[in-house]
Formats: sequence, C-alpha cells, structure tokens
Amino acid sequence: MNENMNLMIGDNAPRFVADSTFGPLKLTDYMGRWLVLFSHPASFTPVCSSEIMSFAKYSDEFRKRNCQLLGLSVDSVPSHLAWVKDMEQNSNIHIDFPIISDCNRNISNMYCMIPHNSDSTQTVRNVFIIDPEQKVRCILIYPMQNGRNISEILRMVDALQMSDKEGVSTPANWVPGQSTIIPSPQNYSDMMETLKKSNMKNCMDWYLCFNDNNELRRW
Repeated sequence: MNENMNLMIGDNAPRFVADSTFGPLKLTDYMGRWLVLFSHPASFTPVCSSEIMSFAKYSDEFRKRNCQLLGLSVDSVPSHLAWVKDMEQNSNIHIDFPIISDCNRNISNMYCMIPHNSDSTQTVRNVFIIDPEQKVRCILIYPMQNGRNISEILRMVDALQMSDKEGVSTPANWVPGQSTIIPSPQNYSDMMETLKKSNMKNCMDWYLCFNDNNELRRW
C-alpha cells in the first residue's frame, strides 16, 4: 500500500535520490526549473514505448519552457537501457531524458504511483508537474491501457507558467496567444468595482471577464 496517500497539488514534491539511465540523480538537481515527472508500468511494453518516444519528440519544446522530463518505472536500469537502445534503433528518435529505476518502489510509494486497491506492483501512468520551487502544481493519472496526450501536458505547463507570470486564470482549451481570464471578485465591494471599471464587452458577467473579447466570440 502507498505510504503517502495524501500527496496533493500545492504540496512540496517528496525528495528522492535515484539511479537512472543518466546515472544517479536527485529531485533537488531540478531546483529552479520546471519538471515533468511521469511514471509508466514497465519497459518493453507497447503503450509505454509510444509515450516515451512521443515525450522525446516534444523534449525541445519542454526545454524551451525551462522544463525537464523525467521518466520512472519499477524496472532496473539495465532493462531501461536496453529498452531505450531498442527504441532509438527502431525509431531514429533520441531519448534525451533520464528514466529512473525504482525497483524498491520507494519513489512510487511517495508519489502514490501504485493504486492502493490493486494487487499489481506496477506504476500506473502518473504525471506530476513540479515548479521551480519544487511544489506539485498538477497531477494527472491515466490507466495502464491508455496512453497520455503529450501535447496536453505541454499545454498545462504553458498554462501554469502564464498564471504565475500574469496572475490570471486560463479558460477551457486555452493555448498560448488566446485570451486569459481576469481573477473574479472575492467580495461584494470587488464585484461592484469590477462592474464599474470593466469593459463589459469583455465580460459574460461580473464573474467571467477576459483580458480581451476574443473568448466571448467563441462561446
């Protein structure tokens, strides 16, 4: 059973030291950068292989955002190395990020990667987006049978970075370049001030206002 059943958004990311395909590493190596830590069930499995290669295709885009990729499963480093070599030889895609070996499942348990109601010791498809201060900012969980949408993970990094930089929220399906949401008033006085100052062409109502009116035309 997982030892930490309460890891949530906003928590400090549990620190670890691990062996990987790039040698020993620790969580604090990524301090000051964004990190996408993702788990997968096992080496040499079809869905996992498709994900690793897809992450690798997007790795330059993550790096442009000061974001590093870090994979993990409970298989050994030799197993990961053989798998990476096989994927690179058969796809001509370079796997340019480390994959952690978590044979003792210490990290898997800290990050709740193994379902507590499962007899399996394999990690499901978890994604943890961790910010430069090493706070957990987003948690995504996918079943073993279904691969992740890597472009959505990249979009979420964009959204989190936009919110941090501008103090705004992002609407459904937001991508960079589209309108963001102005934080809604938290009390009556703020509501009246919003109604007084806002260009109501940019608002559906007092609680939903955009930084321009592009979004309103899409409702």
